[in-house]
Amino acid sequence: MAPFNTNDLQRIFEKLDRNGDGLVSLEELNWVLERIGVHYSLEELELLFEKPTLDFDEFLFFCDSLISNQKATTSEKDDDEESDLFEAFSVFDLNGDGFITSEELQSVLARLGMWDETSGKDCRSMIRVYDTNSDGVLDFEEFKNMMLRTIS
Repeated sequence: MAPFNTNDLQRIFEKLDRNGDGLVSLEELNWVLERIGVHYSLEELELLFEKPTLDFDEFLFFCDSLISNQKATTSEKDDDEESDLFEAFSVFDLNGDGFITSEELQSVLARLGMWDETSGKDCRSMIRVYDTNSDGVLDFEEFKNMMLRTIS
């Protein structure tokens, strides 16, 4: 299963498509990529796509390719997996206390454009699924288990 499902990617696409024309500019794509820690230069994206905008199908294909590439890179670099996961954990652990709270999760999801107050999602419920010791927060091991289960 991919970290983002098609509905998540559709919501991200729609938020990036501010003028509603069904296209996302490479600048908008680069903006969201940087927020999730994927760094491309605008020139690299222009060379990759050979066009200034993407429709949803192209955006979806790019995201699937990016996720597949991340999986391949991770499987090739098992030694770096723990380090990469800790780096990702640190993105969510805003106060650096070693735990991810529902408030921190909501803050990061909002920054990525994946949180909508009207969606009905509750970050406490999302955390509860992977909170194996029932302390209401995710520690690194719980986060790692969640990510490894989500990516595989």
